Amino acid sequence: MTFMEKLGLNDINQGASTGLNWNNTRDQGILDIVSPADGKKIASVYLASQADYDNIIDQAGKAFIQWRKVPAPQRGEVVRQIGNALREYKADLGALVSCEMGKSLQEGLGEVQEMIDICDFAVGQSRQLYGFTMHSERPDHRLYDHYQPLGIVGIITAFNFPVAVWSWNAMMAAVCGDTNVWKPSSKTPLTAIAIQNILKPVIRENKLPEGLFNMIVGRGSNVGEGMLNDKRVPLISITGSTRVGRHGAECIAKRFGKSILELGGNNAIILTPEANLKLAVPGIVFSAVGTAGQRCTTTRRVIVHESIYDQVKNLLVKAYESVKIGTPMDEANHMGPLIDTGAVGDYKNALERLKKEGGTVLTGGTVLEGEGYESGCYVTPVIAEAENHYEIVKEETFVPILYLIKYKGDVAAAIALNNDVDQGLSSAIFTDNLQEAEAFLSAAGSDCGIANVNIGTSGAEIGGAFGGEKETGGGRESGSDAWKGYMRRQTTTINYGKGLPLAQGIKFDI
Repeated sequence: MTFMEKLGLNDINQGASTGLNWNNTRDQGILDIVSPADGKKIASVYLASQADYDNIIDQAGKAFIQWRKVPAPQRGEVVRQIGNALREYKADLGALVSCEMGKSLQEGLGEVQEMIDICDFAVGQSRQLYGFTMHSERPDHRLYDHYQPLGIVGIITAFNFPVAVWSWNAMMAAVCGDTNVWKPSSKTPLTAIAIQNILKPVIRENKLPEGLFNMIVGRGSNVGEGMLNDKRVPLISITGSTRVGRHGAECIAKRFGKSILELGGNNAIILTPEANLKLAVPGIVFSAVGTAGQRCTTTRRVIVHESIYDQVKNLLVKAYESVKIGTPMDEANHMGPLIDTGAVGDYKNALERLKKEGGTVLTGGTVLEGEGYESGCYVTPVIAEAENHYEIVKEETFVPILYLIKYKGDVAAAIALNNDVDQGLSSAIFTDNLQEAEAFLSAAGSDCGIANVNIGTSGAEIGGAFGGEKETGGGRESGSDAWKGYMRRQTTTINYGKGLPLAQGIKFDI
């Protein structure tokens, strides 16, 4: 039995689920899902309709009325069972992630492990949805704030992490008392369908309401736009490009909804003269080449002090020569394909623009052909010499192109280059100098949501809040106190005395 069969996937699959039931719409078109690994069709999905969307929102609203009343630790118990179900299907789901998205099998398995980890985190969080008590200025009064379930949470995810990002949102929302509606990327819907199949026994065995966990695959013009403008969905989490996030945020803001935005990254690693290059070089290579450069936390710029620039350049070029490129299903390979030929076009266009602006390609830059590369989605990762002010360097190109940028002077000059882009997601510095590290982490240091010392820019743990600033959107997901984003905050004053004193000493006698 293949992983497709184990995950309940068919040659043609329905595109909308309320957790317990699937729709039967077949007149809205069909998506053929092709693996970037070999160019072969994996399966197909019927697109859902506007009526399917309305039914899902109706079911999610009804489920919320019930789910919000369930004590949070009991909600956590459901999430614990989901984590156990994911453990059971880890190998199969990880294989599907690699097959459908193209990331290496190790990364596919790691993504499922990330889902399991966030379930464990959310279980613990279900007993710590805390508020605060303050001393009232009025006698015989108690003042405190607390958090209540919010409602339906819309989750719009991107192709590069087809399941993990959903779990960040869905598991935290679930323990907070919310229901959710998931719109996965149209490039990777099979993993979302598989998740619905994994969830169904947990929902059924716990007698949970239909509509707790929902999924819909449909056109952006009706399903996507409908969700963005739907007042019944108070919060939408959007993972994608800055362009997509900007449009989504505008739509949501017009109706006074809430949004969590995880958008573009243009992440840099600073290497000072006191960097440990034995740590830095492998850290850079993994952060730049992992997922074929298709992570929002991918390292795209390496800012190197002039005194070690040539040494770093030679070490990186040599390391890139050892990167094995091929099918993601072979664990011996370091890098798989890009998601599709459109991404390959972006790769080629970026290199043309780089050369026109004066950049130099040191290694890589070819589209691989021949046996094993029939899909046309395999490329060689690029290292290029560039300057931080190039327009192409200031953009996020979602492909494995790494720009080497030289700096002079002290670490403040490198930090200025790090910050001189519109994006602000992840950043890192390699140095054994305490003063340099602390300067990088100070108020005058990195302006990114993630700032690392002596590790790369990618591979964030779920225990810390994930997100960034500027055109990255400002959202936070996963760990720390990110759970607050899925709840509504309420301040309460209780008068347990016999009088009615007013705040600020105001007198109002009648």
